[in-house]
Parts: sequence; structure tokens; C-alpha cells
Amino acid sequence: MKKSLKAYRTIGEVAELLELESTRSKRNTHTIRYWESEFKQIKPIMINKRRHYDERSIDLLKKIKFLLKEKGMTISGVKKQLNGDFFDIDAKENKTINALDLKLKLNKINKLIKDLKTSNGKKNTR
Repeated sequence: MKKSLKAYRTIGEVAELLELESTRSKRNTHTIRYWESEFKQIKPIMINKRRHYDERSIDLLKKIKFLLKEKGMTISGVKKQLNGDFFDIDAKENKTINALDLKLKLNKINKLIKDLKTSNGKKNTR
């Protein structure tokens, strides 16, 4: 049975979602614990001495991973980013900007512009 997207996730499930693996293919949960100590915005709920993460915390961990691993930022740089000193993540949608999505949006805009030019050209020839 698959968990609801709104359900709390354990630290092991979050490590799997983030694809954090150690050299022995075990879940790399210590990375998440370290990020918790560095980024005060991550606040798991403790139930029976176990960490449980809500959707907001998981999204935040995804951002942190993206900024550290993909963008190559430092912990200090990510802290500034998350504190709003500079922000290049689409905060409204709470997602990182995906290159493929951006390309699809640009293609749609180009098509709309071409359609407008074509329809305006037909109006002017009458």
C-alpha cells in the first residue's frame, strides 16, 4: 500500500526519497540529521523518539539537497538562500525550477507569439 502524500515520513523514507545512499547501499540518514543541526527550518515531529517529516519539511530537504549537491553551494550559502538573502527557487510553487519544464513553457510562449503574428497578419491583409 502506498502512503498518502500528506502522510508523515520516517527519516529512512525521506533518505530514500532524496536518494541519499552510503557506499554500502544503506540509507544515509545521518546526512538528514546533520542538515537538521545546520538548518533550523527543518523541524521533524518526534513520535516515540522517532523523527517524522511532513510535506513542508521534505520539500525543504529537497531544496537543501539541490542547492548543496546540484548547485555546489556551501552550507553558509544555503543558509543565506533559505533566510531570503537571495532566492532563485520558485517559492510560490515550492519547487526548484526544472529545465525541462522551463523549456516546455518557453515553447508554449513561442507558439503563442507565432499564432498571434499569424492572426494579426491575416487581419492586416483584408
